[in-house]
Amino acid sequence: MQNLIDPAILFFLFGVAGGLVKSNLEIPPAISKFLSLYLLMALGLKGGFALAESGLSLSVLKGLGAALLLASVVPLLGYQVLKRLTSPFNAAAIAATYGSVSAVTFITTVQYLDTHAVPYSGHMAAAMALMESPAIIMAVLMANLLRHQSAPQNPGSASGTRLGKVLHEAFTDGAQLLLIGAMVIGFVTGESGQESLAPFSVDLFKGMLAFFLLDMGLLTARNLSALKSASTPLIAYAVVGPLVHASLALALGQLLSLSAGDTALLMVLSASASYIAVPAVLRFAIPEAQPTLYFGLSLGVTFPLNIVFGIPFYVGLAQAFS
Repeated sequence: MQNLIDPAILFFLFGVAGGLVKSNLEIPPAISKFLSLYLLMALGLKGGFALAESGLSLSVLKGLGAALLLASVVPLLGYQVLKRLTSPFNAAAIAATYGSVSAVTFITTVQYLDTHAVPYSGHMAAAMALMESPAIIMAVLMANLLRHQSAPQNPGSASGTRLGKVLHEAFTDGAQLLLIGAMVIGFVTGESGQESLAPFSVDLFKGMLAFFLLDMGLLTARNLSALKSASTPLIAYAVVGPLVHASLALALGQLLSLSAGDTALLMVLSASASYIAVPAVLRFAIPEAQPTLYFGLSLGVTFPLNIVFGIPFYVGLAQAFS
C-alpha cells in the first residue's frame, strides 16, 4: 500500500476517477506527446550517464542478453496459450502486445527504485529498447503464416504484410530513436553532461511523470469500455500472464546473478504490455485482429494493475530473492 501514497501514483488514480465520472478534464494531445517524449529523453540520459560511469562489462551483456531472451520467449509462450482462447490472428496480436513493453511502466519503476534507494544499472534502459521489437516481428511472421495456411480455402487472404515495412516502422519509431539517442548522448558526455542537464533530467522528472500519469489515468478510464468484447479467459490472461512472465524474469535474474534492481526492472518489463507502439503497428500489420482486444486488455487491465500493485510487488520479490 506504500506505493499508493506516491504522488505520481495518486495522480494516476485521480485521472482514473476523473475519467470514470466523465469529467471534461483532459490533457491536450500535443502536451501528452511532449510529456511522453520528455520522459523517454530523460530516461535515456539517465541510462547513458550511468553507463558512462560503470562502463561496458559482463554484467551489462548479461542484462541485455536476458532482455532479448525474454522478448523472444514471452510472445511465443503467450501465443501458444492465447490461440486456445481466441482466434489465431487475435492471439498473435495479443501475444505481440504482451511480448513487448510499456515504457511508462518502466519509467515509473525507475522512479520507484530511486525513491526507495534501490540501485539499478543504467543499461536497463537499453534493455527496454531491445525488448520493443522482437514480439512485433514474430507476430507479423505468425500472421503471414496464418494467411498462407488459409489461402487454399480463402484465396483473398493470401497476401501477407510486407515484413520490411513493419521492420522499418519498428526500428525507426521516433520514441525508440529518442531513447537510444539520448542514451548515446548521455554516455558520450558523461559526468559533465549529467551536471549541466540535472535541472532538466532530474529535478523536473517526477513532476512530469505525475502529469503524464494523470493523462494515462484519464485514458485508462475512457477505454475500459473496450473490455466488453473480451472474454473472461482473456481478461484472466491479462492478469495472470504478466505474473508468469515476471516469474520467468525473476528466475533468469537469479540464474545470471543480476542485482535486485536490475532483476526488478527485468520483471517489470516482462510483465508489462505495450499500448502505444505495438497497437499502432498491429493496426497495419494484422488488420484481421480486433484492436479493442489487444488495446483494451493492455491499457484497461494490465497497465493499471502494474502501476498500482505490480511495481512494489515485483521489486519486493526481487529483493527477497537477492
